[in-house]
Amino acid sequence: MKTRKIKIGKLCIGGDAPVTVQSMTNTKTSDAKSTIPQIHKLEEAGCEIIRVSVPDIESAKALKEIKENISIPLVADIHFDYRLALEAAKYVDKLRINPGNIGKEDKIRAVVKEAKERNLPIRIGVNLGSLEKDIEAKYGLTAEAMVQSAAKHVKILEDNDFFDTVVSLKASELHKMIEANRIFSQRFSYPLHLGVTEAGSVYTGTINNAIGIGILLEEGIGNTIRVSLSGEPVEEVRAGWQILKALDLRQRGIKVIACPTCARTDIDVAKIAKEIEDKTFGEKKILRVAIMGCAVNGPGEAKVADIGVVGGKGGKILFFKKGKIIGNLKKEEIVERILKEIRKF
Repeated sequence: MKTRKIKIGKLCIGGDAPVTVQSMTNTKTSDAKSTIPQIHKLEEAGCEIIRVSVPDIESAKALKEIKENISIPLVADIHFDYRLALEAAKYVDKLRINPGNIGKEDKIRAVVKEAKERNLPIRIGVNLGSLEKDIEAKYGLTAEAMVQSAAKHVKILEDNDFFDTVVSLKASELHKMIEANRIFSQRFSYPLHLGVTEAGSVYTGTINNAIGIGILLEEGIGNTIRVSLSGEPVEEVRAGWQILKALDLRQRGIKVIACPTCARTDIDVAKIAKEIEDKTFGEKKILRVAIMGCAVNGPGEAKVADIGVVGGKGGKILFFKKGKIIGNLKKEEIVERILKEIRKF
């Protein structure tokens, strides 16, 4: 659904801009020497916007060094203390605050004034687990309650003549997260940041996020995503891009197609596919690689891939390139030959 277009550093969110992939550091922000290398790893993995927590003034001051040493937009995540927002605004590309929890009106006005003068957008983040008591009492822990909370914070910004706003409505309960974003998108034109909060470990969290984020993106709802996981932030970026690639919204790197295997399979499809994925992680070339175990669906899939291998009887392995068979391979040659062809493209 068409939304307002908001600029964050050199990137845009909303309007006709592509869906972007975000992540968040888990280092101490005050320790710039640890935070900067982690952001560099995330940049290499495809992270396009990075958010850091700012719990104290030391962290706020460290943002200067962090910003000077990274190349993607930097977002400061702040709660309760408006002074942290004022300090952070000097260095970052966006503020993540909830206007209602950083102080009285004069403090909110001070932050909004600073954001406007520096052309910084503000993200309002609503979480089902931390709703205002009056809203929870009236609406319960529902999707409508999340939308009402977002609307309340949006109005505070609008009353201060501020409209460069991004909104997120997150919950660990998928159906409530999905419903809240659907409702909000019907009532407002602000860009939406999608995510499932407290989603879990890399395995369960990736599945939960893929379902919640994927359903909304397929409906045309959502402008930027963060796959929140309890683990390495790089895994968030990896999962985020996989969601976009699966929906054909954006492409980046090597897309490995592999069959589920059965008794006909004569090559270790799972091992080969994983090795290719691991060794090409971070690759910017957009290529489709098919690893197929037998001749049932293999030749068809391999033909539509840029590079493909198909296992056959008696250890015969066909090697495809751009839909044509260009030779046979031995099992031990598969990975190296595919990597060689990727390098040549």
